[in-house]
Amino acid sequence: MSKYIIFDLDDTLLDFQKGEVEGVKKILKTNGVADIHQGFSTYQTINQKVWQQIESGMPRQPLLDTRFSKTLALFDIDANGVKLEAEYREMLNHNFYTLPGATALLDSLKQNDFTLFVGTNGVKKTQFDRLEGSGLLKYFDDYFISEDIGFSKPSTEFFSPIFNKYQQLTRENTFMIGDRLQSDILGANRVGLRSIWYNPNEMENTFDYQPTYTANSYDQIKQILL
Repeated sequence: MSKYIIFDLDDTLLDFQKGEVEGVKKILKTNGVADIHQGFSTYQTINQKVWQQIESGMPRQPLLDTRFSKTLALFDIDANGVKLEAEYREMLNHNFYTLPGATALLDSLKQNDFTLFVGTNGVKKTQFDRLEGSGLLKYFDDYFISEDIGFSKPSTEFFSPIFNKYQQLTRENTFMIGDRLQSDILGANRVGLRSIWYNPNEMENTFDYQPTYTANSYDQIKQILL
């Protein structure tokens, strides 16, 4: 039976998308974008490319500081990307939305004596504030955040501090659980951990690598682990 679980946060336990939509739309509206729907779609395209670059190993903050200025430039709006990123970051720090059922899942796992870790890409203050504000922090024995580590999933270096601190972790007793194939699942594969792809929208896997398991609900995650 598995004993240790490394959990991704955003869109695995915390409802990042809800807070993202609110924050991005507010910035677009404040800066004069008339068609908010088109503006948000444009931002999503640019943001996806930014995160692909970050996950490939490029420096995080300089890339994040461009995503709003690049978006607004396509609407002929000149903006200070660094300033807007800071404003957006402050909004994210107070995004305490959890996905329905997340607390019940963590309760069940703790009752069954699992040791739970956070293993997430992101800014330390943002992720820690959200863990605290959402009430989920109490479930976790430790947390590992990419800004702290200096590497992002799927890099193998992201997992090094976890293995160094908890040398009892093995493929047989540990799972990585997350919603992103490109970071959570690929990262787990690279370091030889079993994985559960949390896929509530039943998306197709178009990549040439596979998770150990796929779960479309928290109940399925519990069935796999228990």
